[in-house]
Amino acid sequence: MGHTCSVVATEDTVQEAPPVGPRDAASARMPRWLPRAMVLALALVAGFQFASWAFHELTSLLLNILIAFFLALAIEPAVDWMAARGLRRGAATGLVFLGILIAVAGFFALLGSMLADQIVTMVEDFPNYLDKVISWVNTTFHTELSRVEVQDSLLHSDWLQKYVQDSANNVLDVSAQVLGGLFKLLTVTLFAFYFAADGPRLRRALCSVLPPHRQSEVLRAWEIAVAKTGGYLYSRGLMALISGIAHYILLEVLGVPYAPALAVWVGLISQFIPTIGTYLAGGLPMLIAFTVDPWYAVWVLGFVVIYQQFENYLLQPRITAKTVDIHPAVAFGSVIAGTALLGAVGALIAIPATATLQAFLGTYIKRYEVTDEARVQGGTRRPRGMSRLARVRRALRRGEGGAASGASAPDEADAEPAAPVAVPARPDRSDGAPPAGTVPAQATDTERAQAPAGALAPSRSPEPTGPAAGEPVPEG
Repeated sequence: MGHTCSVVATEDTVQEAPPVGPRDAASARMPRWLPRAMVLALALVAGFQFASWAFHELTSLLLNILIAFFLALAIEPAVDWMAARGLRRGAATGLVFLGILIAVAGFFALLGSMLADQIVTMVEDFPNYLDKVISWVNTTFHTELSRVEVQDSLLHSDWLQKYVQDSANNVLDVSAQVLGGLFKLLTVTLFAFYFAADGPRLRRALCSVLPPHRQSEVLRAWEIAVAKTGGYLYSRGLMALISGIAHYILLEVLGVPYAPALAVWVGLISQFIPTIGTYLAGGLPMLIAFTVDPWYAVWVLGFVVIYQQFENYLLQPRITAKTVDIHPAVAFGSVIAGTALLGAVGALIAIPATATLQAFLGTYIKRYEVTDEARVQGGTRRPRGMSRLARVRRALRRGEGGAASGASAPDEADAEPAAPVAVPARPDRSDGAPPAGTVPAQATDTERAQAPAGALAPSRSPEPTGPAAGEPVPEG
């Protein structure tokens, strides 16, 4: 295969260029930056894939850290109060967590004993309940059912046997889920303890890598987050107390057993599970009330629905406006968005996170006073002066006045009188001109009609026919 040669001709000599091979031609056509760009693109794709995989694997840990952070923000005011009185932050944080642990353990112990006793009572009284239900069905629908037939059909039903088999096979799965939940609880508790105990040190470490003007912004955001999270928990605790007292009174009046424990259950579940917590919490009191009297369950259901409306429209807006300062519609939307993004965790932290973001951005948003517009005042203003119909009538009459002699001025009722213009009176002028703001005596009727109401024209005096004063009277 022969090589191609290029000849460069000049005026004096003819010089042959060196031969160019295929590899040299390819390298001459390819830009030098292209290989580096391809390697960089591949590295970016590989890094993005690795980051996506790592984020997917660490999602559970990140959620636990987020929950721990908001829990630390919630208990930080109590820890600061104890630390200000001479107690070390670690010991103060431990005391706060010990109090929370005792309260939660006591609540679940009381609730568990109540449920255990009630389940035993329901199992013992199940034949009597079944007899009552069968008697009511036979009386209402004229049937001939018996308790023995109903029990045999229930015990030998396919769905019950399948449910028992599935429950036996899922024992290991349930045990694994319980252990996983305990491990997550321990992780959240440890991170929250470190965040609360080492709060000042954590803030200093975070601010040490930022310039001074950014440090103030971070500290302000931290303080706002602490205030809003504490206010959110305070408002929820207050509404839980009110809800528990209201439901306790109802259950005590109806004679439902374990009224105090049920009231605490309703208060906590209804407030710390937003939007649908009241309906979920009302299920257990309805079940216990049904064991006493079926109509009591209906009364409890009606009270739960009415109280939920009272809380949504009257109680919650007033309390939330003073503690969290967030609109109820914004709170509801934030709960829905948090649930869609993070599930139950997002529903819990959505309101304090939204309130913190709103308060932090409010310091950078400049607000202006609303102008006093006509629409704001309720209705459009009509400009002073004549209406269009009055102007058309005046133009028509003006034309008639110019065509016919002795035309009268337009009617004053057709036009709205303009505001009089106050013009100070001038003394007599030497040039004989009328004062400013008046209509000259020689003006026509049309000009007089167009003049303002305050401009009064001097009356026309008849021209003197006789001699002026001081002149001699001619004889004859």
